[in-house]
Amino acid sequence: MTPLTRLPRRLLGATAIVSLMALAGISGAQAGQQQYEPLSASVQAALQGAVSDRAPGHPVFASHALRDHWLSEMSRQLAKRIPDERYRHDLLLSVHYEATRAGLDPQLVLGLIQVESNFRKYAVSSAGARGYMQVMPFWSKLLAQSEDNLFHLRTNLRYGCTILRHYLDIENGNLFRALGRYNGSLGKADYPNKVHAAWQRWAYQPPPELITAANQTAARP
Repeated sequence: MTPLTRLPRRLLGATAIVSLMALAGISGAQAGQQQYEPLSASVQAALQGAVSDRAPGHPVFASHALRDHWLSEMSRQLAKRIPDERYRHDLLLSVHYEATRAGLDPQLVLGLIQVESNFRKYAVSSAGARGYMQVMPFWSKLLAQSEDNLFHLRTNLRYGCTILRHYLDIENGNLFRALGRYNGSLGKADYPNKVHAAWQRWAYQPPPELITAANQTAARP
């Protein structure tokens, strides 16, 4: 297994890591406090492009059956926090799309949201971080998108996933350090441990028969 401190740049799966340390308990919310850091012109342009794309997002699954199963399993876990089924499904499919687009495991993003805001859309931290993924407002100004509403569902997820991807790239796939940067607590174990524990609780394993059916469909000429 690949240790948490050295994850590859490819899509990050829950089974790709081992236990980091003794896991801390999950609090109801923990505000993100990303720190402002100067960006090179090329990095700034790349991040601007990543957050400014407003094309409708459609999550990609290997089959409709796998989509429905994933959505059902995640929805069941989220129902107590978000009772409205239609909105719950919209949130989950948006998470899947934005996470996959950024090369992240959707379950990792769900775990991060649980730790950051406990799925409270209008959560605001003492530092001013906003929304599900607790995005700091300086990001929209830094990326010349000052009119962006960080409480908007897809906008918040787009920023949060893009920022985490950026930190992973800076840290060469080191998720422990990337999560520390995301929370403004680089080098400290508490926050990465909490996200890791939440990530494991959202772990998803599709039924083998659905995978087999999807592979057979994909193999047909």
